[in-house]
Amino acid sequence: MDLPYTRIKGGICAPSGFVGNAVSCGIKNPDSDRLDLALIYSNVPCQSAGVFTQNRVKAAPVRMTQSHLRANPVRAIISNSGNANACTGVTGLADARVMAKETGKLLGIRQREVAVASTGVIGIPLPMARITPKFEELVSGLKPKKGNEIAKAIITSDTIEKEFAISFEYEGKRIRIGGCAKGAGMINPNMATMLCYITTDANVGALCLSRSVQDAVQNTFNRITIDGDTSTNDTLLVLANGEAGNKVFHRGSKGCKIFCHALQFVMNKLAKAIVRDGERVTKFVTVKVKGARSQNDAKKVADAVANSSLVKASWNGEDPNWGRIIHAVGYSGASVREEMIDIYFDKKQACAGGLQAKTNPEVLRNIVRKKEFTITIDLNRGSGDYHIYASDISPEYVEFNRSEYAYWKQAKKDGIFD
Repeated sequence: MDLPYTRIKGGICAPSGFVGNAVSCGIKNPDSDRLDLALIYSNVPCQSAGVFTQNRVKAAPVRMTQSHLRANPVRAIISNSGNANACTGVTGLADARVMAKETGKLLGIRQREVAVASTGVIGIPLPMARITPKFEELVSGLKPKKGNEIAKAIITSDTIEKEFAISFEYEGKRIRIGGCAKGAGMINPNMATMLCYITTDANVGALCLSRSVQDAVQNTFNRITIDGDTSTNDTLLVLANGEAGNKVFHRGSKGCKIFCHALQFVMNKLAKAIVRDGERVTKFVTVKVKGARSQNDAKKVADAVANSSLVKASWNGEDPNWGRIIHAVGYSGASVREEMIDIYFDKKQACAGGLQAKTNPEVLRNIVRKKEFTITIDLNRGSGDYHIYASDISPEYVEFNRSEYAYWKQAKKDGIFD
């Protein structure tokens, strides 16, 4: 299915009927003026769907937003960066409720129509004394052209904001989908560690939206990895307000399939942007597995290779070390036969039947020197295939993640700890 998508400006606020705003609260650092609190709002009621972390340790906003979605659709998202509000006990849940309640009150909607999301350091309560006074400014400044500010406000260790929006025509109606995401570290399949918000003015039925979101996530955000970690705060929310005026997309209909394809297109752009902006990464690597006995076996191999620290280190060192790849294939748990495995760097064969191929090693090294390349692993055992987007891992990544002590010192100044 190949539709003529047009990229448009506006990001999360590109679809009709959506407004947003972002303000600075100094959540991580009271002396900073960076944007760190964002609000997305639909002027009309929405259908909504979400996917969340599968980590058994879940942040307070994740637990609360999940309960809101089970009760009814949401039409507003309030999101902060700099503090995850995770592992903060009853205080964290109370703070998440305050964010939803006060935002809802100012918007004139119910508390349960507000989703809450947070990202940042784990284990420190939110500095609500700096956040609460900003609610009125946040709501009063809602406008339809604040997409870029929202994208900036939700990032943490990201180096750039990530936003993307498209429009397409279906049965005479112009439909828009826009989104923004954050993520650079703690990225792993099984709902990649990130925040992602997507809005659309398509008229989508609840079952179509839910199924489309689940399917699109499996093919995008569940196919990226940077460091193999899964966070406590992963949240993806999609809001559809029907302002495009199309006939409702019901599950199983042609319209629903077209919508799902377009949604996946947007998610894929954002997912790849997360990997490219990984914490101190230098390579964007597509790992493709084919010829597996099943798709599940192909996935096992792709995941094992993409998350191997040894493999990722060799990519960073620009070393075409196929031996590290085949050893990860071997422990992946998939059904493989050593003498049937072929490995390619881009289209140049490095391993043939489990042995060194005849390709000049310098040709392979030149491939790994590139910022982006593809590893293809052919198991030659069946028709199962799978792919995942991955990165290298660098000494700078380790240095960057060695300590978050500065956050704890600020929390002490705030009186949160003795």
